Order: sequence, then structure tokens, then C-alpha cells
Amino acid sequence: MFSLQKLLGKEDKFFDLLEAGAEEARASAQALVKLAGNPEQAALLYEFIHSRRKEKQIRADISHAVHTTFVTALEREDIENLSNALYRIPKTVEKFGERLLLTPQQVQGVNFSRQIEPLALAADTVLEMVKSLRRGADLEQIKALNDKLQYLEGEADKAIVELLRDLFSGNYEPIKVIVLKDLYELLEKVIDRCRDAGNIITQIALKNS
Repeated sequence: MFSLQKLLGKEDKFFDLLEAGAEEARASAQALVKLAGNPEQAALLYEFIHSRRKEKQIRADISHAVHTTFVTALEREDIENLSNALYRIPKTVEKFGERLLLTPQQVQGVNFSRQIEPLALAADTVLEMVKSLRRGADLEQIKALNDKLQYLEGEADKAIVELLRDLFSGNYEPIKVIVLKDLYELLEKVIDRCRDAGNIITQIALKNS
């Protein structure tokens, strides 16, 4: 067990900001679930943009706080690395949303659930891991959550291999192959971003155990 609560709680703002960043990452994943089920609703893209903009401001606030706070609960480099990793999640989700809405005729009837379901679970897990830092996470708990992330990424890897195999079967028009390959790879990248955040949190836990 390690405790990161020091100096009468003066560094609570870092936990607040990191948790807010993880919340926005999860919000973007939840918006993705809705958009994948309703790809014709362009208005849903606003939710991605909103999450990414909020995450960008949170990242800026963290960077400012890191450089103006005398003592921090976590190492400054770890705080910024985690902040950047969290920001990349909604940023990549927004890119997927934009691409999805560019060619609605090519994605009509396409089921992205095999990738989106583990992605949404991964975003939930990242939020749980970030929250665990404030309360003094048990290293074994952090490792268990990170193992869950690795499992989800593994499932996503299996899914994209099968999806690409089907895509390259010769049953689709070339333009559809190009569009779907791009979308599948962007979803894969989102879950990779979640994995990256989980690895950083695990390293933080190891340093402070």
C-alpha cells in the first residue's frame, strides 16, 4: 500500500485534474458507442469535440500547475505523461467520429461493436485506475486492473485481425475497403491509448510502492 496524500492535501488539485481527464476520456468512449449505433447523426460529433476540448484545457491546467507548484504528490514527469496519455484518448476518438461521418454510405450496416465494446470497458478501467491513485492504491489492485487492460487490448487485436481478413476477402468495393480499414485501425489505436495510460499508472504505482 502506498499513500500519495501529503502536505495537508495541497496537491489534491492534481488528482482532481487527472480524474477529470480520465472522465473525459470515458465520456468520449461513451459518445462513440452512441455514434456507432447512429452513424447518420452528425450532431453526436459535438460530444467528441466537447470532450477533446475539455481534455485539452485540463492538460493545459495540469501543465501550468506542474510548473507552479513547489511540491507535488507525484513526480512532475509522471503527471505530465499521464495527462498527455489521457488527452490522446478523446483526440483519437474524435478523429474516428470525423472519418465515420465523412462516408456514411460506406459504413451503413457495419457493426463496430467487436472493437467498441472492449474499448468502452478499457476507458472505464483507466478511470478506475486514475481514481485509485488518490486513495492510495494497492499495487496488486493496480496490476490487476492493468492486466484487465492488457486482456481487453488482446481481444481487440483478435477482432481487428478477423475484421481485416474479412475486409480483404475480395467481397467489398475498393473504396469501402479503404474506409473501413482506416476506421478499424483508428478504433484499435484508441484502445492502445488506454493501454498506454494504464502502463503509466502502473509505473507510478511501482515507484511509490
